[in-house]
Amino acid sequence: MDAASQRAENARAPRIPHLFRRIAELFRPYRARLVTMVVLVLVGAALSVAPPLLTQRAFDLGLFPDGGDRAPDVPVLLALVAAMILLWLASSALGVWQTYLTARVGNSVMGALRVRLFSHLQAMELGFFTRTKTGVIQSRLANDVGGVAGVLSNTVQSVIGNTVTVIAALVAMLVLSWQMTVVAVVLLPILVIAQRRVGQIRARIATQTQESLSQMTAITQETLSVSGILLAKSFNQQPTEIGRYSDENDNQIRLQVRQTMSGQWFFALVSVFLSVIPAVIYLVAAWLIFQHVPVTAGTIVAFTTVQARLMFPLMGLLRVALDLQTSQALFARIFEYLDLVPAIRDAPGAREVATGRLGNVEFQDVVFRYPDAAVDGPATLRGVSFHIEPGQYAAFVGPSGAGKTTVSYLAPRLYDVSEGRVLFAGDDVRELRHASLISSVGIVSQETYLFHATIAENLRYAKPGATQEELEAAARAANIHDTIVSFPDGYDTVVGERGYRLSGGEKQRVAIARVLLKDPAVLILDEATSALDTVSERIVQTALDSAARGRTTIAIAHRLSTVVGADIIFVVDRGRIVERGTHRELLAADGVYARLFAEQLTASDPVPIRDAAGA
Repeated sequence: MDAASQRAENARAPRIPHLFRRIAELFRPYRARLVTMVVLVLVGAALSVAPPLLTQRAFDLGLFPDGGDRAPDVPVLLALVAAMILLWLASSALGVWQTYLTARVGNSVMGALRVRLFSHLQAMELGFFTRTKTGVIQSRLANDVGGVAGVLSNTVQSVIGNTVTVIAALVAMLVLSWQMTVVAVVLLPILVIAQRRVGQIRARIATQTQESLSQMTAITQETLSVSGILLAKSFNQQPTEIGRYSDENDNQIRLQVRQTMSGQWFFALVSVFLSVIPAVIYLVAAWLIFQHVPVTAGTIVAFTTVQARLMFPLMGLLRVALDLQTSQALFARIFEYLDLVPAIRDAPGAREVATGRLGNVEFQDVVFRYPDAAVDGPATLRGVSFHIEPGQYAAFVGPSGAGKTTVSYLAPRLYDVSEGRVLFAGDDVRELRHASLISSVGIVSQETYLFHATIAENLRYAKPGATQEELEAAARAANIHDTIVSFPDGYDTVVGERGYRLSGGEKQRVAIARVLLKDPAVLILDEATSALDTVSERIVQTALDSAARGRTTIAIAHRLSTVVGADIIFVVDRGRIVERGTHRELLAADGVYARLFAEQLTASDPVPIRDAAGA
């Protein structure tokens, strides 16, 4: 599928069963406030219809008593005017209270929905994030949830308030004159049918607009990050990136204009229709008078006043219906993510990691294919079996793409095996609580990630309550304490986006200190020094050797010279373990390892400081 076809597919809103029922369930925790709001809306709507009826009384009993044959009845007129003023004051006060409750409920629902979506995304497996653009995920959180904010905030108030006002106005109009009411509402069914058609068009445009926003967010996230800016500048591709963003921006402008203009002619016709009705009513009233139907001036004034009161809530209901149809696509996109089932979940009755065998890691005939890999293609790992004892330093080496890093993903159950078993502390990882498993594992990868925060805050990510003394002890063990205190702000130094204010070796040592602060039973080193220069690698390797001491270590290595002191080395080739043994044993075997080592022999790689009997 090409990019255009993929985007067209994405622009189609997913079909979510019982969507409106699920939207209504979002308001369940706020039932008490909703009931109060409904009562206020009902009372406010009833009060808003009463003044026109009082207007009729003011005309017929106050201004023109007995058909205008005598002077205005001032006491009656004063009483009616005072009643109208009191009604408007009460209605306005109720409106303020109602607006407050609406804002609280709507924004609370939106905030809860955003947190719920974020929490659900946190539970998704690693594979979901490797196949989904970060910008697209951000767009679901920001643009889609933000796009339904108005609906969540105003729908309940608008639907209930406008419905009650419309019903009350129709009742009042029927009381005043059923003949004029028939003329006033005869075309309303046609407006409802037209509204549904306009709503369908706007829903499609809204979906395409959100997809475009997702693309813009993805472009922004990719190109305005530190890595993206460096890449664009190093290849002089800023014009290309500007062009990409500009093209998508033009598409967004076009869609926004279409969304704004869709339905404008409809609402213009509705407005004209409702505005013309009073003039038509005058003609109908004249005809009724000729037919000797009793119609007073007060009745005509009151009827046109009520009919005018009918216009705005009716327009409001039509707009809410359109907004609901438009936002249906956004809600569907949100619930589509909420309905995703994490591939990595705790099994019923999952148990804690057994402390008695911590550090014991075993693979039994493991076969693994990545979720998005071709079904008929070769597996990434095929029949892999090994056993690492507590405290052992085990290294996995081999050509690029052999499957080494996949081993580091399966041990802490970032992915589930396709076949076979992975045992941790003697138990199948699928039978353990994932939180308990992860708490026993520390990972230092090649691409160190540091938050745009202070060094102390980055370290405390592993142990939020760590004291300053604990931070310094971990930093000393990682051979980074002296460097940190040499900075003007010491541990309060802000590292910058992804740690770019630090050198590669400094970032890695901060990451090692963070893992040491966690103090895991199993340490996974995924080519943690492969991107460093020789001097930095020596320093970091010293820190890694310190971190590995006394705990089970699984090291994924590209440079063989960094693992010659390992207790056992597994050679991975094409998804299988083809050799295993110590450095000397593998050299003596004169196989894959010996060939790889000979190819790297001319490189001046540092020899690890860690002592090992097999070295």
